Amino acid sequence: MFKDKIIPLDIWFSQFVEWLVDNYRDLFQTLKWPVEQILTSLDKGLNAAPPILTICIIAVIAWRSTGMKMAVFSAFSMLFIGFLGLWSEAMTTLAMVLSAVIFCVILGVPLGIASGRRDKFEAGIRPVLDAMQTTPAFVYLVPIVMLFSIGNVAGVLATIIFSLPPIIRLTSLGIRQVHPELVEAAMAFGATKRQVLFKVQIPLAMPTILAGLNQTIMMALSMAVIASMIGAGGLGSPVILGLNTLDIGRAVVGGIGIVLMAIVLDRITQSLASKK
Repeated sequence: MFKDKIIPLDIWFSQFVEWLVDNYRDLFQTLKWPVEQILTSLDKGLNAAPPILTICIIAVIAWRSTGMKMAVFSAFSMLFIGFLGLWSEAMTTLAMVLSAVIFCVILGVPLGIASGRRDKFEAGIRPVLDAMQTTPAFVYLVPIVMLFSIGNVAGVLATIIFSLPPIIRLTSLGIRQVHPELVEAAMAFGATKRQVLFKVQIPLAMPTILAGLNQTIMMALSMAVIASMIGAGGLGSPVILGLNTLDIGRAVVGGIGIVLMAIVLDRITQSLASKK
């Protein structure tokens, strides 16, 4: 019954992407510009800064947010990454993660608020988020390369798509978890919808929103290796190079760098969420 292909979906999708490339490539290059500017600025700044200064800043942030133990661990982790000869790659990865997270926050928080306050919007965006989270990252690497070419910017754009759903979902959840009586009380005292949102709902939902930010950062870091397959640099490059040359040592070293950076960022953002 199913020996022959009846629905040529692959051909249709290929033709659709080719049509986008032929007709709207300039538009996609325009969309690429702000990502490229932020990424380039962060990458140059982090790589130009003295490593000891960057380590001290990360340690101070960890100390203020988590405590002295985490500050020491953060400083040791960054020193260890530097001694492995991966400092430049680590800073590139950090720049890519920060760039992706900035755009995820800009896009995700407003969409999450809209989803939390409007049932119809939430019902409409849920299938899109499901598709974004369940579609293998390798699937949308090809159209991203066709539309935006290879390189760090394409890697960041792929990371944004992959990392955006958690912050939208958890922002929506946080808004919906605010007790309706608190909203009614605020409106009874004459608060406008805007005041209710910014003075009641968002402050009370902030721990959940920050939990979404934490998950977005972790997912962005998990894309480091996959993004390296389309020309993005960073800590994923040693892993890919080790895979291609069967050099297990090089791959493990790159993986250790990603793990240490993930632990530092995870603990810092988790602590910020728990303090709200």
